[in-house]
Amino acid sequence: MVKKRHDVDRGISEISFAAPAGTPAGVEVLPLTDLVRRVRVQRLTAPQRPDFHHLITLTGGTLSHTVDFTAYALDPGSWLWVRPGQVQQWGDLTHAEGTLILFRPDFLDPATTRGAHLEDPHAPILRRPLPADNAALRLATDHLTAEFHALGRLPLEVHTAALRHLLAVLVLRLAHLTAPADSPAPEPDATYLRFREAVEEDFSRTRRVEDYAEALGYSARTLSRATLATAGLGAKEFIDRRVVLEAKRLLAHSDRTAARIADHLGFSSATHFSKYFHQRTGQTPITFRDTVRGHPGKTS
Repeated sequence: MVKKRHDVDRGISEISFAAPAGTPAGVEVLPLTDLVRRVRVQRLTAPQRPDFHHLITLTGGTLSHTVDFTAYALDPGSWLWVRPGQVQQWGDLTHAEGTLILFRPDFLDPATTRGAHLEDPHAPILRRPLPADNAALRLATDHLTAEFHALGRLPLEVHTAALRHLLAVLVLRLAHLTAPADSPAPEPDATYLRFREAVEEDFSRTRRVEDYAEALGYSARTLSRATLATAGLGAKEFIDRRVVLEAKRLLAHSDRTAARIADHLGFSSATHFSKYFHQRTGQTPITFRDTVRGHPGKTS
């Protein structure tokens, strides 16, 4: 299912997709009970940053799953979508029944990738479909599962094509549900989308709203209004949350020192970074790292 990759320069252990022997490269469908049998609990509950998509849906029981340091509660009929690059931690799978679908970002065709917003890092993580949508998703999941386990009944290239089409149906339906898990957010306008994209590209270079406003040709007030209307927070807080998220990812999933992380994120010193992080999380960087890695007794 997966294999670890270690980057010596960054000290980051990443989880890469590895197709089971004899199956099409790029996708795997398995019951959650199989995951428990195949992967040690310590490995599942540790922070991991896969480079492929996870779709999780339950048919029975409950499951708590943490994505980018926010815990989500799944129950039957709900869906959780973890995207490449997001840090996840599995909860207790003892009483969870359901399906796990893994797939590489390049497995689906470009039209599906665009239509399902596969590359959108801001897409909803938890989804609770309405009954009509849920029935269609269940049907799509059953078809995909049946085809995945029908290896050998069709030529491999035809089998792979069928899996690609069936997965496309599922992710397109999931991306365009009638209602999201919570109250639907307003449709983002062009100003917000441009600002969001600029922050994603430059958050490690600048944290000043004025810099983004100048680069995009807006006033700082216009950016804040657009961000508040769509995301429910001001432009400065939006930038800060993105910086803190990246800091948490690096702290949880690498052995970089605070000084190296500070430099990577554009801070003038480790002291400045630590103060910034503490003001926004209530923890020092090292305390956060120890806590998320399961060593809460350590101090900074």
